[in-house]
This record gives sequence, C-alpha cells and structure tokens, in this order.
Amino acid sequence: MTTRAALARTAVLTALTAALLAACGSPDPSPGPTSASAAAPVPTPPPTATPAPATASPTLLVTDFGADTVTFVDPSRPGRAADLGSVRVGTAPYGLAVAPDGTAWVATGEGVAVVDTRTRTRVALVPHTTRTGPVTTGEYRGGGMGIALSPDGTRAYVGVNVPGGNGTLEVVDTATRTVVRVVPVGRRPFDVDVSADGRQVYVTDHDSFDVTTVDTATWAARRTEVAPYGTEGGLGSWLKPHYTAVRPSDGALLLPFEGERLAVVDPSTGRVTVEPMTANTHQHGVTAAPDGTLYIVGTGPIDPATDAGPSLTVRAPDGSERLVPLDGPHETVTLSPDARTAYVSGGFTREGGWDGLTVVDTATGRTTRLPVGHLPLAVAVLPNRP
Repeated sequence: MTTRAALARTAVLTALTAALLAACGSPDPSPGPTSASAAAPVPTPPPTATPAPATASPTLLVTDFGADTVTFVDPSRPGRAADLGSVRVGTAPYGLAVAPDGTAWVATGEGVAVVDTRTRTRVALVPHTTRTGPVTTGEYRGGGMGIALSPDGTRAYVGVNVPGGNGTLEVVDTATRTVVRVVPVGRRPFDVDVSADGRQVYVTDHDSFDVTTVDTATWAARRTEVAPYGTEGGLGSWLKPHYTAVRPSDGALLLPFEGERLAVVDPSTGRVTVEPMTANTHQHGVTAAPDGTLYIVGTGPIDPATDAGPSLTVRAPDGSERLVPLDGPHETVTLSPDARTAYVSGGFTREGGWDGLTVVDTATGRTTRLPVGHLPLAVAVLPNRP
C-alpha cells in the first residue's frame, strides 16, 4: 500500500471539514471595479536557455474564485499595475471560455455569465436549470465548474456541480443564451473539453474518478473510469482526476496524477494506459501546446515528508520532462498564443491559494509573480483587437 493510497483513506474528514467551513454569499449583479491584493515577489531561477524574441503581451482574463468577479490583466506591467480592474459576474466564478469575438462565457455558482470584454461589462446571465441548492462559495459550492465552447461557437458546454450527487452537463445556445439540453454526468465536473471536430465533449468528473464522453449528435453519454491509484478513499481521496488536456496529434485525453502517473485515455474505446512522470507533487491544471508539449501544474505535496513542492512540469511529446519550481500552490495553466509564456493561476480549489498569477517564460524557466484578482482560478488569453 503506498503512502498516497493510505492518505486517501483519511482525507474524507479533511474534505468534510473544508465543506463545513465554506461561507455563504450572494452576488451583486451590477458591474463594477474591485481592487487586487498584493503578493510578495520571489526570486526567479537562472535562465537555462536563450530567451525567444519578445512578442506583444496579450490581455488576460481571470476568474476570481474568491469573489464574484473576473479581472482583466496586462502581464507586461509590473506588480499591481498588471491589474486592469474587474467586473462582477456572479458568485464564485470557476471556469472560463472566450470566443474569437471576445465574448467571455464564465461558469459561476448562479449560472453562465456572458461578458463583453471590449466594453468590460456583463451583458447576460444564463441561469442554471439544474437544481444545485443554495448559492454558496467555497470548494464544494454548487453551480458551474468546467466550461468550453464548441469549435463553431454555437454552444457553450458547462459542467454543473450538484452538492451531494451527480452533476450535469448543461448545453447553452450562444445565440439565444438559453440552456437547451441537460446531460447527466459524474460528480463535481472540474473540467470540460471538446474534441477538435466538435463531435464529442469530455467532462472530467473529480469525485467519481471518471471522464464522461458525450456525443454531441445523439447526446449519449459514456463513462470511463480513470483511477490509476484505484478508488480507495472514495469522496475523500486525493488521488482523483482534476483536469484534462486533449492531445493535438490524435485526440487522446491526458490526465496527470501526483507527478507520478499520466493517464492516457483513448476516447473512442475507453482504454486507459499509464505513463510515468517525475514531479512527485499533487497535480491539478494541464494544457497542451499545439506541438503536443504538456504544461502541468503541481500544487504541492500531499505528504510533506515524502512529496515535492509546487512546480510546473514541461513534458515534451517524447515523455521527457523538466520542472519549473513555483512558490506556493497554483491551480490552472494557460499558454500565450506563441507558447513562449505560461500563465499559472494562484487561486486554489482548496485552502492556501494566493491572489495572483505566476508568469513563466517557457524557454528559460524564469518566473514572475503578479498580484492580481482574488484567488484567480481560470485564465484566458483575450483575442487581439484591431
């Protein structure tokens, strides 16, 4: 029995305690600015390669899981100047997807907020049709979690958490801004991804150790268990799937676990294979660059006596890895369009996050901390404006 599996059996009490500590709150639906909290800078590691030529810095949008806002960020500005102000969207915003026209779709505890990023206003809120109970905040709150857009932009797919039960996938018609279909999925749908051809939606169900594949033509759903450590510990286990990346070369689903194992899922057959990893840290967010390089967030140790601290794993398509140390827990990672910069969110679904982003030069490993937002969780790069 491994140390991680043994800890999984005792984590139920921790999870329930965190749930009881979650505070209730209700949103102020009107748009308005908020202020950011400062975070102390940390030394950066020396360069390991010649930096790539500088490119124009994009504007970012982050969800403030510790508030009811999204925050605009200019990562080229130093310190607090990077925070360009916030817009209220709804309670405890989680996932985020941005259309090519700059419209942002934000999963909140109340529904899907629609934000015009050009005018920086919330223009609509699509209420959930799934019954999620009282609107609350915190790790176990009900409502929208993962979210993604169809390739043609006509649908938004949002995973909806139902406290104490299985979740749903709500399908939003982006033209009418209404929920047009609800598909049952697993427990706590952390992440939602879409195949390149738009024919399948993949829902990463954290608390049921699985990925639900939904056919967008028939709306049939198929569950694939993804549990390289087994399911011992149930709801309290640490060893569950969190986020998924879709491999560009073949559409395989890639789910990291504990900096030790990468689960590779063939969505057409449900076959799961496991590849070794090296970071030895509890892992959450993952994204894939166009060339297949993976960027994986390590939040820190389960057991500080045996596990490594927070890091960003850069995993090449051949499986080789290099690690960039991070200061403190982080949650998700997003790449700049040229993949030369990774933006790692400082918010964390459990306790211990901080109010900011870490900006990582992917060629050199240099890191810069920016104090922005309030427990920022999801990060999106806004499209360039004419």
